[in-house]
Amino acid sequence: MKEDGSDSLQLTHSKHGCRMPSISPDGKNLLYAELVKGSLSLWLSDIDGKHARALISDGMNLLPSWLPDSRHIVWMKAQQANKSHDPASNSQIHILDTHMGKSRRLFSDPEQIKFSNAMPSVSSDGKKVAFVSNRSGTFRIWVSNLDGSGAKLISPPPKEKDENLKLPIEQKVPMWSPNGKWIAHWEGVEMIHMSPYTGIKNPKRDQQIAATFNVWVVSSNGKQRRKVGRGDDPTWSPDGFVTRAFPDRERGGPKVMIETKSGEKQLLIVPPKRNWGRLCWMPIRTQNSRLKN
Repeated sequence: MKEDGSDSLQLTHSKHGCRMPSISPDGKNLLYAELVKGSLSLWLSDIDGKHARALISDGMNLLPSWLPDSRHIVWMKAQQANKSHDPASNSQIHILDTHMGKSRRLFSDPEQIKFSNAMPSVSSDGKKVAFVSNRSGTFRIWVSNLDGSGAKLISPPPKEKDENLKLPIEQKVPMWSPNGKWIAHWEGVEMIHMSPYTGIKNPKRDQQIAATFNVWVVSSNGKQRRKVGRGDDPTWSPDGFVTRAFPDRERGGPKVMIETKSGEKQLLIVPPKRNWGRLCWMPIRTQNSRLKN
């Protein structure tokens, strides 16, 4: 669809739903996760949704994304768990050649795989990968070479715990900017501490936890860091502006905001009173519009 929500076109059809779309840098293919027989499988199709085929059928496969060559993909493979369990807490990053169908674990260094590694995003030059890891105790944003060497903590928050909730401040879903200079990410208290996951109803506490959700941007060398605003699931437009999304009571669903040269504006891509999922932009070389699942 376009930025104003017009000209929407459904690309996938599934009884159980498709999610987490990612479009290849050359604009020719769509990558997404589909729920099939209790597993989250990875699927690949043409950009119009045709000729869909399964790449990885078994297991919990999440947050797929492309390397700049539009041939290889990376994603996190998590262990099956109940809803109160954070899937990132027992996960490793994998890479697959979409032409040959061969896959392997991305990191091979024994020191790297002692810990959970998840939610990969590869830089525009294909040399670096941003990911989340619990190697420092709490999930933080790390950057390493593509093979996992030279890992560096990139965006440490000033405090380890929220002062009011006494719960750890975590970081998730890093997204690399098109020019390779910045990484956007979510930061806050994880939603696994909220009522739907704990089974203990506590609306006030849920609101306090939701209030900690913010999107941040950090420079790729870790020297600069700024808060974009409340929300989750950051993305970058092809011309380098950050989007974020958060619940809005008046709309009865999410509000999606994007930074602009003069401030920010709302993207009307989710109809009122509708649920939503992660979204991605089409490359500027094909069409300056976005897709959502």
